[in-house]
Amino acid sequence: MSVRQSLLAILDQGPCYGYQLRAEFDRRTGSAWPLNVGQIYNTLERLERDGLVRKAGSDEQGHVFYEITDAGSAAVADWLASPVAQDSGTVRDELAIKLALAATLPGVEASGVVATQRAATERALEGLVVAREALASPATPEQLAELLVLDSRVVAAEAQLRWLEDAVSRLRDARDGGVVDGTPLATDVPKRGRPVRSLAAAAAAEAPGTSATGTVVTPGVVAEVS
Repeated sequence: MSVRQSLLAILDQGPCYGYQLRAEFDRRTGSAWPLNVGQIYNTLERLERDGLVRKAGSDEQGHVFYEITDAGSAAVADWLASPVAQDSGTVRDELAIKLALAATLPGVEASGVVATQRAATERALEGLVVAREALASPATPEQLAELLVLDSRVVAAEAQLRWLEDAVSRLRDARDGGVVDGTPLATDVPKRGRPVRSLAAAAAAEAPGTSATGTVVTPGVVAEVS
């Protein structure tokens, strides 16, 4: 999943320090993808190196704040307006995180994120189906292997489209229910230590199964993030 773009999207709402960014990411994504602070600061260093963020001073407690640059804000806009690549091995998790963030960021139209992704997924699915039909009668073990992979990718794309349809309904219901304003940055100071798990994340950790985004979940195993 894209921690880099996610942190940038949060910083686009205002300056934050490391633990604050972790807390914001956690509460905006259902506590489903825990990040460690070391990873966050490593990402911030790379973002600063690339001119997307800069240090913005510190407070009395010694927290070093980072703020987004104009280039960083442009990168956030590009990310929100672009679909998640279908050839990404973590497309479902990255897409779920992206949509969760979009639903909480003031000024971001989450339904637009869904529409962009749905169009891209439909195009990708069409290409996958054509490729699969061309290998409908494999003549070699290699072709059989390729066909099995294509089957998997077709099923994943179809499942993603079904989830996106559900997302449209949820966003519509939320809008009709008055959940439309987004979530501003929290003003309280986050506590150090591991964030509290949400009920969904805790349940997923208790037993093997499939997450809401279709990803297989195994107890004690946390997906690698980058």
